[in-house]
Amino acid sequence: MKQIRALRVNSIEPKKSKASQAQQVSLENIDIEHLGRGEVLIRTEFSSLNYKDALAVTGRAPILKKLPLVPGIDVSGEVVESQSAEYSPGQKVLVTGCGLGEDQDGGYAEIVRVPATSVVPIPQGLDTRLAMILGTAGFTAALSLYRMEQNGQRPEQGPVVVTGASGGVGSLATGLLAQRGYEVIAVSGKADMSNFLMELGATKVLSPGELHLGSRPLERARYAGAIDNVGGELLAGLSRHVDLWGNIACVGLAGGSELHCSVMPMILRGVSFLGISSNNTPRPLRLKIWELLASEWKPKNLEGLVSQTLSLEQIPEAAERMLQRQSTGRSLVALQPLPLKAPGPF
Repeated sequence: MKQIRALRVNSIEPKKSKASQAQQVSLENIDIEHLGRGEVLIRTEFSSLNYKDALAVTGRAPILKKLPLVPGIDVSGEVVESQSAEYSPGQKVLVTGCGLGEDQDGGYAEIVRVPATSVVPIPQGLDTRLAMILGTAGFTAALSLYRMEQNGQRPEQGPVVVTGASGGVGSLATGLLAQRGYEVIAVSGKADMSNFLMELGATKVLSPGELHLGSRPLERARYAGAIDNVGGELLAGLSRHVDLWGNIACVGLAGGSELHCSVMPMILRGVSFLGISSNNTPRPLRLKIWELLASEWKPKNLEGLVSQTLSLEQIPEAAERMLQRQSTGRSLVALQPLPLKAPGPF
């Protein structure tokens, strides 16, 4: 097979584009030889749609470092060929982050070529589908908790807040914390998600406004820590309420990239802000997190987190819905024979 189907983003004249970047998304047939660099060729079985993917596909943020490019920061599938002795044809593998779908062609294609250092053998306990239900979202949630616990976080300290709890990272973080014995306060602006979050293990579900975060540099200590997907004012407000030696894992910026807060929580209570960068996690830690997700940290009902399964042609519309906060849980992308329109622009 020399040509493959892929969802590719091309540059166009700015005056013809409605996106922040001048780009057009097309379902195309492309030559394998035109794929990006790497020693391992993977036949894609699954990918996923993350918030970063939605930004890339719509052009709302400059996620793609060059054009044309195939988006998709996650992929799982079977090795077709490998120039690395670590991997052999037929082996099931996954890739999350590591520049995939940002500066090299990503998972929204039938075949992906990647550097061997990006590839993770799928551990026993997972398959290609489960690996992508987890994907970057599950990896990020687990990395957040791992870093918190490495920094001393324990269930007996008190409740942990998860903001953006109805999204991919938030829902997986809620379930993971609950399984680990933490009291979880899930924060979501979607009132209809309360039952879903309680089923995942949340003790309480609140809207951002119900947190009543106040405005003083240091407020009453109510929480032992947080996994924050929102950033901005909500992150600053939460920091004022975290108790002694608590940790805040900083994951996202859906509510804003700027942070205006006091240093008092840090210097008077020992609160730590932990940066979570799943894209460039060192390989030994990446392998460790995936082993945990396949074993004692494996969520109990992964299939229940899937809100939709998409074909390549459905990704652009689903990306718009995600940015409009109309999606929840995990959006899986299946690269199996599905009815598709003829290649062309969306």
